[in-house]
Amino acid sequence: MSPAPRPATRSTAELSALLQAVGRGDREAFARFYDATSSRVYGAVLRVLRDRGFSEECVQDVYLEVWQKAPTFSPEQGSPAAWLVTMAHRRAIDRVRSEQSRTDRESKYAMLDAAVGIHDTSDRFLDRRPVLDAMQELSGRQRECLFMAFFEGLTYAEAADRMGVPVSTMKSRIRSALAKMRVDPRVACLAE
Repeated sequence: MSPAPRPATRSTAELSALLQAVGRGDREAFARFYDATSSRVYGAVLRVLRDRGFSEECVQDVYLEVWQKAPTFSPEQGSPAAWLVTMAHRRAIDRVRSEQSRTDRESKYAMLDAAVGIHDTSDRFLDRRPVLDAMQELSGRQRECLFMAFFEGLTYAEAADRMGVPVSTMKSRIRSALAKMRVDPRVACLAE
């Protein structure tokens, strides 16, 4: 979804009224709000992501969030533009962190494969056995946290949300699980 062409700038009062109408489920107001603000949102996201495709996806996510959170918007707490740009910036930063997390995870898997000498995909299951064995020594919660982070590819925030715990708790569980696994010399490559 590309941003709409930039129409005449709307006042804060007009944007507030549109956003309040969106909060009541008014689709036409949503379309007008989008037309009035999407180029600013796209610019804010593009400055962070520096990729047009990712930026367009992120803008879609932002406006989905606008549709869902519009009922909670209060003009007394700030302008619609500030609320929207803050939301867009946070969403873009989350995307950067998610991509970095994915890249880090792929690097760890590559290091694991190199450490155990995997050259052929038929050997993958057998060579990962030490990691799976070491995971059996963990508590059920620790195993679940590692599984979500490394095998499902969830970010700390996504995994924490799924388990209903704070992000700091999720990070702590994963760190302690990895520390416990590093004791096993067969999985020492996890120390990187």
